[in-house]
Amino acid sequence: MAFSIKTFAVAAALGALAAPAFAQNTATPWELKPDTGYAYDKEGKTFSYKMGTSNAGELLKGAKKVPKGTLFFIGQNGQLYMRSGQYLEGDGRFKFGPDQ
Repeated sequence: MAFSIKTFAVAAALGALAAPAFAQNTATPWELKPDTGYAYDKEGKTFSYKMGTSNAGELLKGAKKVPKGTLFFIGQNGQLYMRSGQYLEGDGRFKFGPDQ
């Protein structure tokens, strides 16, 4: 089963969003682990897989880098989305944060 880097990033985003709740306006870095693949399957479930290096070339075939400045989020319909573009205000606050 081959996984693309985009699938890896999307699944990682979902995993980060499913993490325990934290302060509303506090950004926390993702903790992606080396040699681990993250998947978001057709039913919307997430999985992590221990990876090896013997077929790394195959894994990278057709894979795409996720552009810097990409935001991943779950919509009200439960669907995972990604958005490239500005997501921080000029003062560094999250543009789409809770209403004050």
